[in-house]
Amino acid sequence: MLWRSKRRLSQWVKALAIVAVAAGFVVNAERSTNAADEKKPLEIGQPAPDFDLPGVDGKNHRLADYNDAKILVVVFTCDHCPTAQAYEDRIIQLDKDYKKHGVMLVAISPNDPLAIRLDELGYTDLSDSLDEMKLRAKAKQYEFPYLYDGEMQKTSTAFGVLATPHVFIFDGDRKLRYQGRIDNSDVHEVTTHEARDAIDALLVDKPVPVETTRVFGCSTKWADKRSGAVTYQKHWDAEPVELENIDAAGVRKLAANDTDKYLLVNVWATWCGPCVQELPELGTINHMYRNRAFRFVTISVDEDSAKDEALAVLKRRGLHRRIICSQEKTATSWPRRSIRNGMAPCPTRC
Repeated sequence: MLWRSKRRLSQWVKALAIVAVAAGFVVNAERSTNAADEKKPLEIGQPAPDFDLPGVDGKNHRLADYNDAKILVVVFTCDHCPTAQAYEDRIIQLDKDYKKHGVMLVAISPNDPLAIRLDELGYTDLSDSLDEMKLRAKAKQYEFPYLYDGEMQKTSTAFGVLATPHVFIFDGDRKLRYQGRIDNSDVHEVTTHEARDAIDALLVDKPVPVETTRVFGCSTKWADKRSGAVTYQKHWDAEPVELENIDAAGVRKLAANDTDKYLLVNVWATWCGPCVQELPELGTINHMYRNRAFRFVTISVDEDSAKDEALAVLKRRGLHRRIICSQEKTATSWPRRSIRNGMAPCPTRC
């Protein structure tokens, strides 16, 4: 059973409970510049690399499919990156504004989904698998091809993709005329529009004013980063678990949530099969969001004598992490009744 609070939940317990509060191993939000990877972008004047990639439309797409386009714009982007998300509407508008002028925009996701850490998914509803790309394309109503290169990453390697987003613009001869950012800011005021300037220049056969710019966004998730994702998981799994008792006053204080963080509380028991089964997913949620304004707490309603069993269940189910909790005790029993004021009922024996 879950309950959530931002500021205030009502008084709801007069009994003994075991509480586990998840504290986090803090990592920096992912953000990359073109010094973050050893890959080097395609150089100006080089021909467009060929590709044959699956798209969200269920078809494979090749470079030759766009031979009739006056200009080809290839944007490497993805689902999970907050910077890429900030540019989704701008990419959509770019396609709408220039399609009528013979400009073809193709979006490609370069990322290996298995190379993405759980905490890097804390700013998204979707990861970067092809199936999830289909969901994003449908939700945003993409009218341009959205292709997946996460399996082999040959195309992304050939282009030298440094981050998402990263745009490459080719002329009618499919020679690279611009590579870099779309514009100069993802969340602040935009003052330069390098990608649009490049397209505008090419449409009237003028030199591109700025041919190369420094990219910013989330680093490309190359397959060799899988080991890093595994390392982070091992670090999380090595975090200790401690269980201590909390009384009714302690739970009321917890429920008041006098913090600026969102609070997720899971009430469970070792004798509740469904409760135990959902623990790994709750652990995943915590790994994803604990670097943000988020706090996760588990409360076991087992008897105090079952503390060792509860601790063993938490470890087996992957909730390995540092715990902060109250040391107060009470001799009363946990109430087996529905909780009032909009809260769900306590777990009852299965």
